[in-house]
Amino acid sequence: MSFKNTKAIILAAGCGKRMKSELPKVLHKIFDVELLKYVYNAVNNLVDISYIIVGHQASVVEDYCKANLNNIKCLLQFPQKGTGDAVKKAYNELKDFEGNVIVLYGDAPLIQESTLKEFVEYHNQNQSIVTVMTAKVDNPKGYGRIIRDDNNSLIKIVEEKDTNEQEKIINEVNGGVYCLDWQKIKYAFNEIDCNNAQNEYYLTDIITWALKNSLKVSGYKIEDETQILGVNSKKDLANVSKILKDKVIDNLLSEGVTIYDKNTTWISPFTQIEPDTIILPNVYINGKNKIGRNCKIGPFSHIRGNVELEDNVKIGNFVELKNAKVKSNTNICHLSYIGDSEIGKDVNIGAGTITANYNSITKEKNKTIIKNKASIGSNSVLVAPVCIGENAMIGANTTVTKDVEQNNLYITRTKEKVIKDYVKVKKENMEGIK
Repeated sequence: MSFKNTKAIILAAGCGKRMKSELPKVLHKIFDVELLKYVYNAVNNLVDISYIIVGHQASVVEDYCKANLNNIKCLLQFPQKGTGDAVKKAYNELKDFEGNVIVLYGDAPLIQESTLKEFVEYHNQNQSIVTVMTAKVDNPKGYGRIIRDDNNSLIKIVEEKDTNEQEKIINEVNGGVYCLDWQKIKYAFNEIDCNNAQNEYYLTDIITWALKNSLKVSGYKIEDETQILGVNSKKDLANVSKILKDKVIDNLLSEGVTIYDKNTTWISPFTQIEPDTIILPNVYINGKNKIGRNCKIGPFSHIRGNVELEDNVKIGNFVELKNAKVKSNTNICHLSYIGDSEIGKDVNIGAGTITANYNSITKEKNKTIIKNKASIGSNSVLVAPVCIGENAMIGANTTVTKDVEQNNLYITRTKEKVIKDYVKVKKENMEGIK
């Protein structure tokens, strides 16, 4: 549900030097999804359009946005003169706009749509001109500090590098998310200055400007401080990734999924798992997937995305699945790779089975279809495109290169050969040479 007359500005122009990477910071990924897309997903349903402010490697970020995001327009900030200057880049686009503008950072992927919805509702209910999201944190280092008066009213935000000793110990911090009544606050962006340690135009200075002009400012304090965490280094990326996957696992546990080891299990937030399914240690589930009831996954299994498992499916040790639909009561045994496949009900896939789905010359991927009650022997290779008929059987150590009709046995083994006393004779001949 979108709010009437609400737009977003997502700040994605920063260099991200501490990432020590050629890739723009906002395009680094968690579970193969870019940081910027997490932020976009959180705000997109609430707004008419998102303006994405690009700067460092602007063409790379803009190309990504155009290819992957809807209802957006990229605006260039060059040179980068601070967050206040970045928001000002949307000034002309919003010249006649009357409504709210949500401002967010593109490197804070844990923010939730539900939180933003409550945030904007709070802003509207309080009839504020500026509302800033705040949180209390154990270690405020690096954050702008929220300064309140004796009445607990927010009076200003002081950036880390501009804090004095008393302000440094304040642990209520700026969450970097704003809701602005645009028509009343837009003039601030022509009047704030860059008289600070960074010689930049701070977005936080609109708080002082608003109060000076007798406009209402509010602070919306969130309980879950992790939602405001930004990513400025690879260490931050690892930390935020772990927080995200722990939240996913906690939610699944509360919904009846059995997960034995939180520390070694990674499950993407885009995966649905039904109750009474068991996830064993060292399982990595990436991408968007749907897993039914009473399944058993792992240990050491890797589900790479676009996988659907119906009820009572068993995935063994060291199994890899990608782009596969597996119907109920099917077993896929250890050390197997199943990709670009449709697997029927009551199928047994023996250990070491591979669906050879990729043609390295044509760069094409082809599909393997295995119908109900088929049995695939261990160490078999199914060379796609291929279809294994209902109740058919593939002998162990077989390479299948053509369709197998129902009820047939398909086997491609060379006839066994025994050379009597081969080893003994070989050793005797070696000794004779000496």
